[in-house]
Amino acid sequence: MSKAVSANAGTVGRQAAVIAAASGLILSMGLPANAADTTAGVSASTESGSAQTALAVTAAPTATVSFERPVIKTTPAPKVETVRAQSTASETGAQGAAATEAAASKLADKVSSAAGSGLAAIAYTGIGRPYVWGGTTPNGWDCSGFTQWVYAQAGISIPRVNAWTAMTPTSTPSPGDLVMQNGGAHVGIYVGNGMMIGALNPSQGTLLHSVASTGTSSFFTLAP
Repeated sequence: MSKAVSANAGTVGRQAAVIAAASGLILSMGLPANAADTTAGVSASTESGSAQTALAVTAAPTATVSFERPVIKTTPAPKVETVRAQSTASETGAQGAAATEAAASKLADKVSSAAGSGLAAIAYTGIGRPYVWGGTTPNGWDCSGFTQWVYAQAGISIPRVNAWTAMTPTSTPSPGDLVMQNGGAHVGIYVGNGMMIGALNPSQGTLLHSVASTGTSSFFTLAP
């Protein structure tokens, strides 16, 4: 009986060694203490009250190791397309800006048309000239001297002071008509579209400006 147990001791519980490294790699595997083979260079140790054995396996120099990698199939993420939302507010703003520009262009065309006719055209040539009290020439004039000069260039003689008294009042002025303002304190030449040209003062000289910007106004014309 003792001989049978001794003969089987070398085979019972022996683990299959797996070569998992290249040449010279040593693997350690746990075996039950009672199944250790003393001829394989196995040392036993006891840890936490249980007996463990370590099996040292030396791989041959010509051994090779290969690992199989799982094949992973990937699918590209869907491409996200950016969608630009329509902005009615910006379109409305653009339309408003276009309308304003068109209105300004139309006004400029009307003023230009007025400037291209008769007395209004002559008045435009006086823009930028200096204001001089009592003056009557482009070298320097006051408001009444300027209006007298404009009419004179067209061959029309009007009084230098209170020239409107020799004219006819009108509520529908045309380019070239006289604009009397603030009860006679200022006078200028109407050029259409609510604009007039007048010699204002020494600091501003002669310029194009809105009729409404310089006070109350009355209009006078030479037409019958």
